[in-house]
Amino acid sequence: MEYITASCVIRDCQVWQNGNPVLDYGRESLADFLLAAYQQYGAQYPKFYKMDHLSKLGWLAAEVLMGNGFRGKGYLPEEVAVVLSNASSSLDTDYRYFGSLAAVPSPALFVYTLPNIMIGEICIRHTWKGENAFFVFESFDAGFIAGYVCELLRQDRARACVCGWVEVLNERHSAALFLVEKELGELPFTAENLTAIMNMQNSRHG
Repeated sequence: MEYITASCVIRDCQVWQNGNPVLDYGRESLADFLLAAYQQYGAQYPKFYKMDHLSKLGWLAAEVLMGNGFRGKGYLPEEVAVVLSNASSSLDTDYRYFGSLAAVPSPALFVYTLPNIMIGEICIRHTWKGENAFFVFESFDAGFIAGYVCELLRQDRARACVCGWVEVLNERHSAALFLVEKELGELPFTAENLTAIMNMQNSRHG
């Protein structure tokens, strides 16, 4: 049996950890919010400043998600998978990269014109080396993600998985990450529970 053992939702400059509000930055710009949240968590990771907005948002969501003591559970690097999705791929950075073509193209931006680079940044931070995948949907497809991750765990291709949604386009941003483990929790890993967690934060925000 698979369980959701932790969650993080970030939307409109607000952060929830395991269903509880932990940070609220009001209506700051996305760039200011990402920097303030990074500094709030006291992480020492200089490469953060070089990331694009999508990678920063996913990286921060994973940082919050891992605040439940997961690092002490003893998984091998290859036993942790990452499966993420969004609607806009890397379009936010693509726009900025194409804008830089009018002058001198920015190699720093070009690096982030693939959405799976975000997964790479998260895996480097946490030294994960398991299977990873990135999917693009019009909206979060909880049924697909639940089915895909369950297959990974039931076929013993991973013992744990970080999965969910990370979307950035201009100032619009939302992230919902879930830590899924086998036989270690109380909340079953189902599409219904994934959707309920996301909707709960939507209703609280509204």
